[in-house]
Amino acid sequence: MHKVISSVFGIGYIGKGGGTVAAIAACIAWYFLHAGGYTVMQQVIISIVICLLGIWSGNVVEKDWGKDNKKVVIDEVAGMCIALIAVPGSYLGILAALVLFRFFDIAKPLFIRSTEKLPGGWGVMMDDIVAGIYANLILQFFIYLKWL
Repeated sequence: MHKVISSVFGIGYIGKGGGTVAAIAACIAWYFLHAGGYTVMQQVIISIVICLLGIWSGNVVEKDWGKDNKKVVIDEVAGMCIALIAVPGSYLGILAALVLFRFFDIAKPLFIRSTEKLPGGWGVMMDDIVAGIYANLILQFFIYLKWL
């Protein structure tokens, strides 16, 4: 069960690019959630649940797969969901969230990289959670300026 959760139904087995595929899958799912009229509070709850599942499953699969294995992509899904909270469900809003999230996730500026040193599932998830928060803050600024 934890391997299915951590790999997001097998996306993590793709290998190189699995994180990007998982982030795109999260964007597609989020588009349909947004179209379904989910409130910001529901978006926050969904994001928290995914983060908690990722921490739990990350702790379990680390025993078999090792520290922050590439098969674990639930962290990208969690970070992407955080990046998308209260962002318009338009193609532009979702694309901007994807680009910003992947930038922060890959470049790991500021103290993002240091969060990977946390133990177990926390270390797997926290860099993507912080990347999602940074992306969301920039997106909220864009929304404030009416650029999105």
